[in-house]
Amino acid sequence: QVQMSQSGGGSVQAGESLRLACAASGSTSSDYCMGWFRQVPGKDRERVAVLSSKGTTAYAEFVQGRFTISGDSASNTLYLQMNSLKPEDTAMYYCAADYGNVAATLCQRRFGMHWWGQGTQVTVSS
Repeated sequence: QVQMSQSGGGSVQAGESLRLACAASGSTSSDYCMGWFRQVPGKDRERVAVLSSKGTTAYAEFVQGRFTISGDSASNTLYLQMNSLKPEDTAMYYCAADYGNVAATLCQRRFGMHWWGQGTQVTVSS
């Protein structure tokens, strides 16, 4: 079992920044694919960004140049730095993870994850 505990989020004005954090614990591994997803009620969940233990990343086009995903292996914590936030970034944000060499190798093409955080709301007002 893996537990994913999220923190951060909140309400900001357009143009401001927020940082999300997600601490993984339990049966984690040094081989991983971790990422951030978001969902608005009534819409499909979107992949925002992923990061693998091999150092690869992938970003959704709609956050390119504004969001940065990073991780701290020592604390098993994943971060999402969100800059220049827009009202359309308003959503529930979820961290997620998959472990193992296959997950790490195919991370950039991975849209489904096994372990999920509880979600944190991000609201951006204009």
